[in-house]
Amino acid sequence: MHIPDGYLSPHTAGALYVVAAPFWAASLRHIRRRMRSRHAPLVAMLAAFVFLVMMFNIPLPGGTTGHAAGGVLVAVIVGPWAAITAVTIALAVQALFFGDGGILALGANAANLGVVMPLLGYLVFRALRGGARPGDRRFALAAAAGGYAGINAAALGTALLLGVQPLLHHLPDGTPLYCPFHLGVTLPAMMIPHLTVAGAAEAAITGGVVAFLGRHHPEIFEAAGSAASPEPAAPAKEAAS
Repeated sequence: MHIPDGYLSPHTAGALYVVAAPFWAASLRHIRRRMRSRHAPLVAMLAAFVFLVMMFNIPLPGGTTGHAAGGVLVAVIVGPWAAITAVTIALAVQALFFGDGGILALGANAANLGVVMPLLGYLVFRALRGGARPGDRRFALAAAAGGYAGINAAALGTALLLGVQPLLHHLPDGTPLYCPFHLGVTLPAMMIPHLTVAGAAEAAITGGVVAFLGRHHPEIFEAAGSAASPEPAAPAKEAAS
């Protein structure tokens, strides 16, 4: 899932930084304005959790590996905007200190895993959740479905970014300058494993953690100011006397 340096052209890598930057800014504004300071440690803890789950790679068909990402799980707990910052921090630490993903490619990885995944997965969660509360079976199943949709959306974004490089950047004889694999290779190589193995793992982790927290610590969802809790009903108007 992580894109290393050298597989994207500098133009593509720079453009993805530009795409991700407004979402980073909006995420930080949201955290400053909507989240109370005592809940900042929860975002930091979730960023550490995202970092941890990304370090466990699962062998996938085709000779590649995949991993859970946790972006939708974070979005369900603290909201999608705070999730953008949490996932981006985890990606930055991995790129800077562990060589998992490139520095130049950080914008692309953050756009896929830190923006597309939590936002789209959270939309799926909200659409399927209905009026379920933390601790309800439907709440956890909706989170699992959001996790599955989110990681596959991120995988699709990665496949497209890699697959278009030979079309955009090549020598006169057609030799690719960056990623050598065309869409006919990158799409099945990314999507088949993620639609099956990696997506199932992401759904299981997201749904399982949300179910556990909903049963034993439902206050976490509301303490962080997350939109995961249903909006309170508007007070009824007093009857005219």
